[in-house]
Amino acid sequence: MISQTTDKQTLSTSNESVILKRQRWRDLKDWLFKQTMAFGGVSVIIAILLIFIYLFYIVTPLFKGTEIETSATFQTTENLGSLPSAIAMEEYAEVGLSVNDQAEAIFFKLKDGTVLSSHPLLKDQKITSISKGDPAQETIGIGLDNGSILLLKHVYKISYPDDKRKISPELEFPLGQEPVELDKDGKAIVNLSVQSADDQTTVVANTVDGRLLIARFTVEESMLGDEVEIEKEISTIDLTGEEVDLLKIDVDQEELYITTRSGYLIYYSIADITEPVLIDREGLVAQDEKITAMEFLSGGISILIGDSNGKVSQWFPVRDDKNKYRIEKIREFSLGNKPITAIASEYFRKGFVAADESGRIGLFHTTANRKLLAQPVSDKAINLLTISPRADAILATDVAGRIYFIHVDNEHPEVSWSSLWGKTWYESRQGPEYIWQSSSASNDFEPKFSLTPLTFGTLKATFYAMLFAVPLAIFGAIYTAYFMTPKMRNMVKPTIEIMEALPTVILGFLAGLWLAPLMERNLPGVFLIIILIPAFILFAAALWTRLPKKIRHSVPDGWEAALLIPIILIATYVAMSLSHPVEHLFFDNDMPSWLTNQLGLDFDQRNSLVVGIAMGFAVIPTIFSISEDAIFSVPKHLTVGSLALGATPWQTLVRVVILTASPGIFSALMIGLGRAVGETMIVLMATGNTPIMDFNIFQGFRALSANIAVEMPESEVGSTHYRILFLAALVLFMVTFIFNTVAELVRQRLREKYSSL
Repeated sequence: MISQTTDKQTLSTSNESVILKRQRWRDLKDWLFKQTMAFGGVSVIIAILLIFIYLFYIVTPLFKGTEIETSATFQTTENLGSLPSAIAMEEYAEVGLSVNDQAEAIFFKLKDGTVLSSHPLLKDQKITSISKGDPAQETIGIGLDNGSILLLKHVYKISYPDDKRKISPELEFPLGQEPVELDKDGKAIVNLSVQSADDQTTVVANTVDGRLLIARFTVEESMLGDEVEIEKEISTIDLTGEEVDLLKIDVDQEELYITTRSGYLIYYSIADITEPVLIDREGLVAQDEKITAMEFLSGGISILIGDSNGKVSQWFPVRDDKNKYRIEKIREFSLGNKPITAIASEYFRKGFVAADESGRIGLFHTTANRKLLAQPVSDKAINLLTISPRADAILATDVAGRIYFIHVDNEHPEVSWSSLWGKTWYESRQGPEYIWQSSSASNDFEPKFSLTPLTFGTLKATFYAMLFAVPLAIFGAIYTAYFMTPKMRNMVKPTIEIMEALPTVILGFLAGLWLAPLMERNLPGVFLIIILIPAFILFAAALWTRLPKKIRHSVPDGWEAALLIPIILIATYVAMSLSHPVEHLFFDNDMPSWLTNQLGLDFDQRNSLVVGIAMGFAVIPTIFSISEDAIFSVPKHLTVGSLALGATPWQTLVRVVILTASPGIFSALMIGLGRAVGETMIVLMATGNTPIMDFNIFQGFRALSANIAVEMPESEVGSTHYRILFLAALVLFMVTFIFNTVAELVRQRLREKYSSL
């Protein structure tokens, strides 16, 4: 007896030991699982935070302010011998050029003013005017007191002896080293503008007696290249009653701008110099104001006008309703209240630097409509300005003969709130617009970085995708979870969820190459499908209710949906069969053209309708699966209790099931929305990728995600374009994050509100 008791105690102790070990092992597994889940959750948060930090790190330089610093200052009379009449510098901002009133071209080091070489240009003639051509052409024209001109180009040869950069400055003379006669009467040239490119040079000059001469020189070489012949063509422009102040020829040598002492801007076409055509004449300033400076913006489309009130205005030709050009004032910048004395444009960007009578200089960007910086440099008036080809240095001289070499830190002047999100008036456009166009084959191109059409495209794609997906996914989930038999549900739900595994690139490929042409050929049929499928279903339902009970009861409850499959296929076939007859009868055999001609709706083959259907198929599985789980998880005692109290199945569905499952359904919608917002490949392959702002369902668009995918491989690392693409990614990231956060708050409130049911 004692032995049995002892055995039982030993067995009990052994069982307790086993249970204790199992409990410890279970507790260890629970602890490990808890730590793993916590680590995974924290890792996800850290990963998201790191993505945000990296995007922010790349984007931040876009909003860095402009800075300038005077690196060197020296006196021209001590270093260069005489006051300069024109200045320039080369690409690396190491060597400068001064053309002085003693007819000498002097190359010097910018860091200290040391003379590198000096080149006498003239013998007996006297300089009466001087003009610089387009900065990229490196041309300087000199007008003389005997009516002649001298044209020179400053060029810089780069070599690397001993692996160190060596810059060798030289002068070239496109029209020869001897002055070329312009005025046969020998009158002094007091105003001058020149442009020279390739083998053609155009000169406009105002003589001391008030005549305006225009000449075009063409250089022709012999077949062997050993002889050069210069052909000259000269004509005059009659400006009777006008006193010329400033002259400027555009870089293409086809347009001429003239300002007068009375404050007018006169615009001529000089494509044919024998017959100059007056295009427009506009008053620029009030009677108490004067035009003090004029310069072309990079590209030669816009002209910058400085006045005596310290303002610089941008003007360019705009085509009016009668298809005629007129000069339009686009925007205005203010440096201060002192007269503008000099303007210099950047070589390749739409920025410029201006100086005034107080010695103050300012940096501006026209497209961004920004005043980047305004800072005093000298206590005397600045009279000459030039900017380096890389826009990282400025060379300025004041009336006292001092030269200022200024370092510039101005990497991304194109970015401003207005240029990214507001309407901007771009060159050669009819008015302010939202445009994204980041590159062009032309060096005169004005980048257009508006994110508004891309954001609009993203929202448009999301709207049409959700419009297609939400009804099908939600109603399908309701029927599957609430009405369908378990056996049929076990077939339908996995089938739809498998759709989510389809690569979106395949959906985009099919949408772009198969669905889009099919819909274009059968557009009436597509709209007939929308009408006939519901009509056929309603007709079939009405017919079903009138069938004998024996037939209706032969189909098990919950399997009725299977009978609709042939009905839908028949409706689709009928709709597509009627497409061409309907198109012939009502749309002149071409519905896309009819939409354009009759309704003014442009039709693109790859349009929003195609994207909505393709993206809808990509989004449906997500919304369906989560919604179906939420509805199916509604406790059975709620539905049974509702039915027991006399409610119909539909009343139970609407007033109990859907309300209880609403947090899950809302989560499904939000996740589907996020899926649609971030979709890339379908949008990329199934639209025309045109960044236009038109809600027309028959036109394409460009979304933020697709734009990043298309342009990121082609963007220069660290460029403004590159960083704005990252800004687009940051905008997409932030919008999705904010939207999901708000959605989670709404979901929690719905859960709290209906958890008591």
